[in-house]
Parts: sequence; C-alpha cells; structure tokens
Amino acid sequence: MNLDDKILDALRDGGEIYTSGEDLCKLSGISRTAIWKRIEKMREEGYGITASPHLGYRLTAIPDALIPCEIKWKLKTKIIGREIISYKKVDSTNTVAYELAEKGLREGAVIFTESQVKGKGRLGRMWYSPSGCNIYMSCILRPKMTPNEIPKITLIAAVAVAKAIRDFTGLDAMIKWPNDILINGKKVCGILTEMKAEQDRVDFIVLGIGVNVNSKSRDLPAGGSSLLDESRKICMCGDLSRVELAKKLLESLEEHYNILKDKGSPAIIDEWKALSATLGSRVRVVLPGRSFEADAHNIDPDGALVVRLDSGILEKVLSGDVLMVR
Repeated sequence: MNLDDKILDALRDGGEIYTSGEDLCKLSGISRTAIWKRIEKMREEGYGITASPHLGYRLTAIPDALIPCEIKWKLKTKIIGREIISYKKVDSTNTVAYELAEKGLREGAVIFTESQVKGKGRLGRMWYSPSGCNIYMSCILRPKMTPNEIPKITLIAAVAVAKAIRDFTGLDAMIKWPNDILINGKKVCGILTEMKAEQDRVDFIVLGIGVNVNSKSRDLPAGGSSLLDESRKICMCGDLSRVELAKKLLESLEEHYNILKDKGSPAIIDEWKALSATLGSRVRVVLPGRSFEADAHNIDPDGALVVRLDSGILEKVLSGDVLMVR
C-alpha cells in the first residue's frame, strides 16, 4: 500500500471525525508539509478533504473514479482484483491485459480504464467507449483447462455479471447467448474472452467486460441502453456509482469462477438457464457461409447453444452470431 492509500484509508476510517496531521505523519512517516502536498494532490484528483488548523483533515467527498485505491476499499475477494492497474485512456483493456499476461502478470489482476480508443467487441466489432461514464475492464485468468473449454469462462462470466447488475440495480438483467447482458431487451453489457493457449492447455485467458453504466441511450449504438437509463424507467435517480458496481462485478466473478473450478460447469448451468433471454426464443444463427432460423433449445455443459432445427434435428452452435427473431 502506497502513502496516498494509507492517508486515504485513515481519513475513511475517521468518518465524520477529523484526523490530526500529527497522526497522519506518524502513520506515513513523512512531514506535515509533505502531508499537505499529498492532500492537495488528492483534491486535484477529485477528493473532497476539509482541513482545520486545530483538528486536522476530514474526508467529505470521494470521486467515482476507477482507480485501485477506491475499488480495493473493502473489496471482498481473495484473488480477483487484488492487483488493479488503471489508466485514463487505452486502445483496449483486453490488449493491455494480454500484453501484461504475456509478461507474467498474475491471475486475478484487473485492468480498468476511463475510456478506450479501440474497444473490442465480438467478431472484430468495436465497443463504444466514451470517457468517465461506464466500466471497461479486463481480468487475467489462468485456469487449468484445455482450449475447447474456454466457452465455460464466458458462461460463468455472463452469470456473474448479470447477477451483479441485478444485485446492484434491482433490474432484471438477462443473458443473450453467448456474451451479452440485456435489460428490457436492450444491450447494457458485452463480454469478450480471448486467450493464449497451446494445443492441450491454456496459458492464460483475458476476460473483457464492458458495462454501459451512466451513458445516455441516445448516444449508444442501436439496441443499446445503460443501467442509468433503464433505472430511470422505474424511478428518478442520479448517476450510478461505477466504483461500487465494479466491486460487485469482481466479487461475483470470483464467486462463480470458484464454483467452476470446484464443481464444474454443471453447477452454473441452472443459473445460466434461469437468466437466459435466449432459450425458448426463435433465433437466427449466422455462421460463415451459412445462416438459418431455429428454436433455442438448451445450453450444454461446455457452453454451446443447442438449437432445434425445423426438421427436429438438434444442432450445437459454438460460435457466430445468434439473433433473437421472436
């Protein structure tokens, strides 16, 4: 923990009570002048800190910024999110995470950014990434599995994200196979899984998650919405806390990742089915050189979508686009 984090933690612990400059000096091992300079820097970063000549300092406001010291504060995880790296702007958090994973960054490390210049979606699509209003994150995982098991990671990630959003907002977040989270039929989140692997084992996985938190729906691509706009259909509210949602995402992801490791994907399947917006629907499956309509019938333990063709034959869909017709 660096000195700024120590000072902030002390101010948080103080609550409404002032923390003396002397106490902060003892805690950090630096002078009162150095404390004052660090306090000024924190104010520039958006922290509200009141100072009294005889009482010390008191924390009055915290910025909703995706920075390590805020996300880690009271984060209830053991692995995922214990190491956090944040940026103001990157091409893509998945790209940064992939490069760092190749250099040996440990499992559970998470990359956050305020904006992306080349945000990644599935099938080479772009993910719209305006600054300061949403969550863009990528987590490094190093599971002991083979490459053909990777869809299981998308499976558990979708469940984890949908449940975190439900818990945080009270909205009925649903999963559209394989990697979209919908509310009222509109896309509020996308999940992108990339990996480095050999023939028989996975070296690492980069799990990218983009959540439209406080964006305006009118600014998003067609069919998209945000948690804020969907929440305002129920009640008027101010901007949602990205930091608190980020914590819930990390905690839910670790919980379901542990279930996958300990009990396997069948333990997640029932949860996925209960949250599915796809099963029971008529869908159009678009594959390279082929497209067809079918009924979304089931999900198999490996995460593949099972569709029933009009002929009655069941077919597994492992990739491609699946569009809900009705």
